[in-house]
Amino acid sequence: MQKTVLSALVISAAALLSAMPASAQDKSLTISWWGFNGDKMEAIILAPFREKCGCELIFETGNAGERLNKLQVRNGEGVDVIYLSDSFSQTGIEAGLFQKIDQSKLPNLEGVYDIAKDPQGGFGPAYTLGRVGIVYDSASVNPPITSWNDLWRADLASSLSLPNVTTTAGPITVLKAGEHAGVDAFEDADGAFAALAELKPNVVKNYNTGSEMINLFSTGEIKAAIAQDFTLGQIQAAMPTAVWADLSDGAVATVNTVNIPTGAANTELAYEFINFILSPEIQQQLAEQGVDAPVVKSVELTPEQAALWTYGADTIAGLQRIDYVKMNAAKGGWVDRWNELFGM
Repeated sequence: MQKTVLSALVISAAALLSAMPASAQDKSLTISWWGFNGDKMEAIILAPFREKCGCELIFETGNAGERLNKLQVRNGEGVDVIYLSDSFSQTGIEAGLFQKIDQSKLPNLEGVYDIAKDPQGGFGPAYTLGRVGIVYDSASVNPPITSWNDLWRADLASSLSLPNVTTTAGPITVLKAGEHAGVDAFEDADGAFAALAELKPNVVKNYNTGSEMINLFSTGEIKAAIAQDFTLGQIQAAMPTAVWADLSDGAVATVNTVNIPTGAANTELAYEFINFILSPEIQQQLAEQGVDAPVVKSVELTPEQAALWTYGADTIAGLQRIDYVKMNAAKGGWVDRWNELFGM
């Protein structure tokens, strides 16, 4: 009798499996990303998407450089979707690691800002936007900082922190030094680095991580820093009088992209996932929960929520874009010169 019951159970289980959609039986999606905000991402994106697709989600985590290098070693195989900042995704594009995107498979693209739809010439869309600008202590910096050129002011001597040139924001510092000198840093690196040499007396320390920079604010070692806007809330927690500078010459856009590698095993599921994270509902939740700035135009935030993000048509329209093809070509030489100048 026990054998008969067991056999019946096995047959029933087999019948159930055969009746299930293929997606629930054998589909999996491998996602390469940073792994930040794990609990929030699980609640907002992962659990709802598992329910929608009936599939298994597998993850590869780490910083952008490490993950991109792994993908290159595997010749574009091993993951189905990869999250990267724009400088790294440009490197992947130049290495032939990503598929061109069929936008007809991403209907939610219709609702995103133009800057996010096709930021890198036919490859993956942006899922969030950010800014590189200047944060300063409004209690001790007077007059306020209103231009990139203000970083060279005499009253900011021994008060400034710069992002190291190997960070996301670091090369932007070189470009801004070139603009201060009246030259294009891509064409005249000598002029840009001469301006950086003039800036050096104002620099206390270069930082490699956001936490280093925040600590410099909290200890009072610095009054201003070139920073990405996602760090503002943490800086203000350490120094409540810190503010984001309203720059007349504009902040610089940072664009985080999501791409499908050339060796993706589940391309159609990858499209489904990308379209899912670009839905107005998901983008609204990510912004409200402090995870990512929205790229969907219909997302509505309170002033308090919006203060954390690159948000709104006017702000986005005022962002400067970087030519990462030129940037990646120039960066190797800049790193050597930077290290020589700052003694890295």
